[in-house]
Amino acid sequence: MSKSINIKLRVWRQASPKAKGAFENYELNNVPTDSSFLEMIDMLNEQLIAERKEPVTFDHDCREGICGMCSLYINGHPHGPDQEVTTCQLHMRKFHDGETITIEPWRSRAFPVIKDLMVDRQAYDKIMQAGGYVSVNTGGVPDANAIPIAKPIADEAMDAASCIGCGACAAACKNGSAMLFVAAKVSQLALLPQGKIEAAKRAKAMVAKMDELGFGNCTNTGACAAECPKSVSLTHIARLNREYLCAKFKD
Repeated sequence: MSKSINIKLRVWRQASPKAKGAFENYELNNVPTDSSFLEMIDMLNEQLIAERKEPVTFDHDCREGICGMCSLYINGHPHGPDQEVTTCQLHMRKFHDGETITIEPWRSRAFPVIKDLMVDRQAYDKIMQAGGYVSVNTGGVPDANAIPIAKPIADEAMDAASCIGCGACAAACKNGSAMLFVAAKVSQLALLPQGKIEAAKRAKAMVAKMDELGFGNCTNTGACAAECPKSVSLTHIARLNREYLCAKFKD
């Protein structure tokens, strides 16, 4: 049988990108512990609408931990206190009756706030457009399947490809670095034969775009991997560094 808790919320409210934001306090009663964190925000918005107040703007789409849009900073952690989950997979059973929960948008210069808890994450899309793809002709599906790839390499490529581009790594990093995201996207292609042809161009282009967009430098604190909802490994950053240095030496 589901339990219910009463909670207090400190929610960041900001009317527009250039408006001055501030925390507002709310109380929410009888929240089922089996409900997800986003369902709890839905409950808050229903309460605010009933009180003829402006509902809280937040981002979401699949609510299945796939899209990464539910990017919230909860009690000092990207996606909240639970490990290896996105915000939509976080449940209210992780919180206690009477607890105060602080909810903020991503704090990164490259992710400007649009409104309230919604941020503009187009920076990651621009990094992908700079080189996170394969444009060479790899043939049809039978030809691609005929290329022998060792299972450990395929598994590592899949680990890198599990990155959903949510932005938790940049939000967790004290420097606002996007290295884990870029490394994952470079690594998933660098490990496979189909990605070798454009490897040098890809590494240089994506790192250059990351720097251009205002992301900070990586100092290997490991906060990005610790907060990543998909547990993307720091080893991919090492591979990105090797790919980048090799590309520079070729120049």
